[in-house]
Amino acid sequence: MKVLSLLLISFFSIFASAAITEATIHSEKIILGSGCFWGAEKGYESLPGVIDAVSGYADGDGVRPTYREITKPKNKFNPNNHAEVVEVTYNKNIISTEGILIHYLESHDPTQVNRQGNDIGTQYRSIILYSNEDQRLAILNTISIYQALLKDAGYGKIATEVKPIQEFYKAEKYHQDYIKKNPNGYCPDHSTGVTFNEVKKGISDLKPFADPAFDNSLLLKGKHILVIVSDGYCPYCEKFKKDITSEYKGTIPLTNRTASQLNDLKIKTPKWATPTIIFIQDGTEVFGHQGYMTPKEFYKALGKFKLGNSEAYKVAFADGTDARFCKEYEIFKNTPDGVFIDKLSGAALFDTKDRFNSSTGWLSFTKPVYDSVYTKPDNSYGMRRTEIRSITSDIHLGHVFADGPNGMPRYCINATVLEFIKRADIKI
Repeated sequence: MKVLSLLLISFFSIFASAAITEATIHSEKIILGSGCFWGAEKGYESLPGVIDAVSGYADGDGVRPTYREITKPKNKFNPNNHAEVVEVTYNKNIISTEGILIHYLESHDPTQVNRQGNDIGTQYRSIILYSNEDQRLAILNTISIYQALLKDAGYGKIATEVKPIQEFYKAEKYHQDYIKKNPNGYCPDHSTGVTFNEVKKGISDLKPFADPAFDNSLLLKGKHILVIVSDGYCPYCEKFKKDITSEYKGTIPLTNRTASQLNDLKIKTPKWATPTIIFIQDGTEVFGHQGYMTPKEFYKALGKFKLGNSEAYKVAFADGTDARFCKEYEIFKNTPDGVFIDKLSGAALFDTKDRFNSSTGWLSFTKPVYDSVYTKPDNSYGMRRTEIRSITSDIHLGHVFADGPNGMPRYCINATVLEFIKRADIKI
């Protein structure tokens, strides 16, 4: 009997440990300031999926994080004062970051600066402190949607500050669960009454209002790259634009849309993160990616979308080599005056003026277009060669050898990863 009891104790200990671990794995923290933290703390604790809500102080500098200090008259308008905040720990399997943020925005007036109602002072400012990039993106998108709702209701600009978490100081013990311990305690409602009433709450694919007048008919036929961007400021949208969109000249059209401009399109990837990159065919998503993509990530995804499991894909991303005298070589060896471009990015790589017949069965050039390729050592298969790769898409193009005409190099290039444009058709 004693042995059985010990076994049962051991079993339940393991079970409890596993349950805690599972909950912990999917838990995140976010810090929210919306005025007096007493009522805010109670509100978060009422949400399914919230593991803990703790009142405290954050985002101050040079001010001691105590209630007595932050409420002193000298700190009432001190921009370096701490804010009254609530640290919310939640299980993302049960409630999404967006679900937390919806409650936060609906429960106070985020357009007020350094106050909530009659509670005046920098400690009452509206502020969100995030712990990771996914949270930051969710915050910016949720605020963007709520701003549109507030504007329609006659409110001004949202004043909520958004920053990464630096330090959180737990408030004094008597502040914790204050409303629970004092049911008739001070708990004013400063909400605007504006709600996400037409939006599903608590799920990661929260859908904003669609713009029924937006025309997506051109996206319903053929392959397209759809980039979902924010209609407000989005630093990672700007970074994606700088790193990829501004340089992209590929033959698959790339189009920007906000989350409210997706009517008639069948999109399954959640749209909160911006940018979100969706590869669609005939108006239906083939696959998508939430958040910023590096050029290397983007072009590999585009390669799979455009090239499938073709020989071109193997050449581009598995360092393969075209068969000698392949079909594309036969097409390209005698093309008229023009430029060979990267099959994915559309960047100019080689000019027909530099092409020559090497009789090798592969396209050969004496030089690439300036600043279009880079080289790297290739010691595969027991050989010492110099590989050529595209600067824009980073795809494998071929190799360069020292046996070109008149002492010039020979750029031996795979035709399957190129496309051709007549010089007369080149857009400047």
